[in-house]
Amino acid sequence: MEGDESLRGGGRMPTRLRKVRKLRGSRTHGWGRKGQHRKSGSRGGFGRAGLHKHKWSWVIRYEPDYFGKRGFRSPNQRVERSINVGDLEELITRIELPREEGKALATLDITQLGYDKLLGGGRLSIPLLVKAPRATKLAMEKVAGAGGKVELIAKDE
Repeated sequence: MEGDESLRGGGRMPTRLRKVRKLRGSRTHGWGRKGQHRKSGSRGGFGRAGLHKHKWSWVIRYEPDYFGKRGFRSPNQRVERSINVGDLEELITRIELPREEGKALATLDITQLGYDKLLGGGRLSIPLLVKAPRATKLAMEKVAGAGGKVELIAKDE
């Protein structure tokens, strides 16, 4: 019956029409007599072999950042994470702040969140008691302006 191939193959070409069926009786399937297309020579070596030579066009297309280094990291440089006053409100909405009994201010310790310094960027409309190892003058003014307070603490190292 006509049209049976499309039902059976799921959109694929029927096996009986494939070139491999014609090549079944041959020994080399059209690739010559000395084992061409057989071992690792056809793939250009094992693994990452030839990435600087005959597989360079593959590197350029699929992994352009594989070779080389970017930037410099000083071994003695101290990495300091800072947060702006304006970002505190967003933090408060994401995390549940514990409120101590008898105190109107919510306490936020930025060292527990992984920050070392409070900067004065942005706005704050919620009164907070912020505990920080370091803070700029502008940050302290903005927190005080919102009805809060910045408490400077010694950082545990």
